Amino acid sequence: MRTLNLETPTHGRVLIAEATGTSVATVIAFHGYAQNADAMMAELRQIPGSDRWTLVAVQALNRFYTRGDQTVVANWMTRQDRDQAISDNIGYVNRVIEHLEPGPICALGFSQGVAMAYRAALLGHHRIDGIVAVGGDIPPDVKAVPPSHWPRVLVAAGHTDHWFTPDKVAADDAFLRNHGVRFELLRYDAGHVFTDEVRNAIAAFLTPLGRAESDMLNR
Repeated sequence: MRTLNLETPTHGRVLIAEATGTSVATVIAFHGYAQNADAMMAELRQIPGSDRWTLVAVQALNRFYTRGDQTVVANWMTRQDRDQAISDNIGYVNRVIEHLEPGPICALGFSQGVAMAYRAALLGHHRIDGIVAVGGDIPPDVKAVPPSHWPRVLVAAGHTDHWFTPDKVAADDAFLRNHGVRFELLRYDAGHVFTDEVRNAIAAFLTPLGRAESDMLNR
């Protein structure tokens, strides 16, 4: 028996909410397992000041139905043919960014989408100016990227998160410190969810991106 891995065109679903007025930055976001772009966009809109940014919610390519209400959800990859899936996803995100206006970009991921945020920033073709990782750890395939290529990183980890466990948080903290990456670590009193504390931290993290763009426009 032979196994073939054949490349084939497919379509990805991307939601874009334009900023009110001139956008100061773009946030490109990646949802978690069994979520979708609509849920991610709803979460982005709750971040203070989000109306000043272009919001982009990218939906994973592997769609399926929930068992309960038959909502269409998606996941980024499984362990099967992992390397090919990573390559497909990075290429997908490269094409998404090609459709965006130039300017500062922050990659934001939640849960399974955290790995995609890191990969988009560190393995993609386009410059990413910040990474926000909520409830997910650093994937092994980006750890060889030189520290000079890493943007600023915000890691948010709930104290009772069953997925992003204390051991994983400690491992990421040690790696980022030893690798010389500029990062912030937020520990908050909740589980595998966004909270107002996380949203406020994201807003504060994004503020310098908008300032940098404003400074460039005013030169």
